[in-house]
Amino acid sequence: MSVLSVSANDFVTVNKGEFILRGKPYRFVGTNFWYGPILGSRSAGGDRNRLMAELDSLKAMGLDNLRVLVGGDGDRRMESHIEPTLQKAPGVYDQDLLEGLDFFLAEMEKRDMRAVLYLNNSWEWSGGYGTYLEWTGHGECPLPNRDGYQAYISHVSKFITSPEAKALYASHVRNIVGRMNSITGRPYSESPAIMSWQIANEPRCFDSANKQEFEKWLVETGRLIKSIDGNHLVSTGSEGYNGCEGDIELWARIHNSDAIDYANIHIWPYNWRWITSDSLKEKLPQALENTSDYISRHRRLTEKPLVLEEFGYPRDNMAVSPDSSTECRDAYYEHVFRLVSESADLNGVNFWGWGGMAKPAHRTWQPGDDYTGDPAQEDQGLNSVFISDKSTIEIIRKAAGSINKY
Repeated sequence: MSVLSVSANDFVTVNKGEFILRGKPYRFVGTNFWYGPILGSRSAGGDRNRLMAELDSLKAMGLDNLRVLVGGDGDRRMESHIEPTLQKAPGVYDQDLLEGLDFFLAEMEKRDMRAVLYLNNSWEWSGGYGTYLEWTGHGECPLPNRDGYQAYISHVSKFITSPEAKALYASHVRNIVGRMNSITGRPYSESPAIMSWQIANEPRCFDSANKQEFEKWLVETGRLIKSIDGNHLVSTGSEGYNGCEGDIELWARIHNSDAIDYANIHIWPYNWRWITSDSLKEKLPQALENTSDYISRHRRLTEKPLVLEEFGYPRDNMAVSPDSSTECRDAYYEHVFRLVSESADLNGVNFWGWGGMAKPAHRTWQPGDDYTGDPAQEDQGLNSVFISDKSTIEIIRKAAGSINKY
């Protein structure tokens, strides 16, 4: 059992548009490390030695804020899907993976690190919307890479209007947020390693007709989380304008609700077609301009802290090897970090994503391969930062050294 002493000052709070930790403003450069709890497991996919080494490396770089998936949903051996999965059937959990999450949080506590834990996903790679719909009789979920994007969004848009699917998710929220850590002996609600519970990774309604119901669901879920855990912040996981059917006012209403403690946005220049595979360098200046504009448009609409919690830029020439160059990505990262250090627009950033010590065996992830920052449906290594990416690591280290102070 842990003997770590915890006080109210050890939890991140919000005051007058700033994060506060131990009485001082908290601004951060962090990363996405979605697979951390899987590494913490003793079963398939687990590697506690790697997990501890990765956490030590991140801490040494000055990164103490990690955005993490609580766990996947649904059956194993599914195309474009991570494994193993935490929730195998409604309310039925892989106990090894639950203990992996316990171990992960306990190790973060030892290192005085903070996690943003997302509980659901609008995308297929961890189950999320599609799996809850399968569990409530809506049939097999199409996959974007196999069946097309339109088929996928048409199907998963039903989540927002399915009381049964949302009820199963609410039960999952209660199970996880109300959990007792088997290693520290404390409830999750008293863990200083948790900065925020996050409703979903990139929640979307996928249909403009569902926007009102979407807003209601996010606000109600935020209040549900707060009713279980009064110590930790609640966030949405939203991309911003691009995650709200092009309705930035919808984003503003959701994030200015008293159920949500701070605002999120994501930025993906390649996925959003600001750049193309053959113009990574040529269109970089436009991507930088668009990034600044996207941030400032959202900043104007809320006085709460604003976090750019996902951003990425492909490796040069769309390469995936850890040995490939990252000139364009480095320039993009420098621009984003400069926005945190030189303006009041952002209170924190988490780049996507940490590949660390991984050695990708295939361009498409296969069971048994190392986990990288790129989930199963994406090219392994394309957006990952590996420990061998010396130029990127140095940029991150300098940014963290100047920004991560409290």
